[in-house]
Amino acid sequence: MAAVVFKAEDVTKTYVTGDVAVHALRGVDLELFEGELAVMLGPSGSGKSTLLNILGGIDTATSGSARFKDLDLTGQDERTLTFYRRNHVGFVFQFYNLIPSLTALENVALVTEIARDPMSPAEALELVALSDRANHFPAQLSGGEQQRVAIARAIAKRPEVLLCDEPTGALDSKTGVLVLDALMSVNRELSTTTAIITHNAETRKIAHRVFYFHDGRIARCETNETRLEPREIVW
Repeated sequence: MAAVVFKAEDVTKTYVTGDVAVHALRGVDLELFEGELAVMLGPSGSGKSTLLNILGGIDTATSGSARFKDLDLTGQDERTLTFYRRNHVGFVFQFYNLIPSLTALENVALVTEIARDPMSPAEALELVALSDRANHFPAQLSGGEQQRVAIARAIAKRPEVLLCDEPTGALDSKTGVLVLDALMSVNRELSTTTAIITHNAETRKIAHRVFYFHDGRIARCETNETRLEPREIVW
């Protein structure tokens, strides 16, 4: 059985503004395993991004426990969380956040310069099928290509986990397929534990497991016995 990478137990998150309390998470229990590709589905405000941010060390839980292997993420100081993010986690967001004045290769190289054991920027771009676009600037790339550069940048430091928040949210279905292809390739080739937040229910078909969120809780979890490649999905 694969090792547990993330373990959340009774995790809550409450945001307080003045007299208003927003309960983003209401007691979430979850385990993610080494090499797993998980998809998190649910409407806006259901708690998906909040949980992903806690697992990624961007946010902290109000109560409960969130662990990455032997590291308890709950209550850690910012220096510890920064070290954790730098050395263990790759992030992919809906917006690419590439530096316009740098080529695709140079955008990826920014990460490899501070990583402990990085792959070469060229290798990272090859994993997402962008070797032929390495010397192009973001303005010369399509939206899907820019997102694949962002994925290459995230994986170049060889993270143990890849956390993706709506990575295809700004893309059309054809381009989204290419991005999901890249994420599956990374998961398969590097055994990177991967969690993908999405509103697109069809994306569940590429996952090992699917977590359905509702009102700050995981309503149910399903194991996917017959995974599909992105190109096999009818969007």
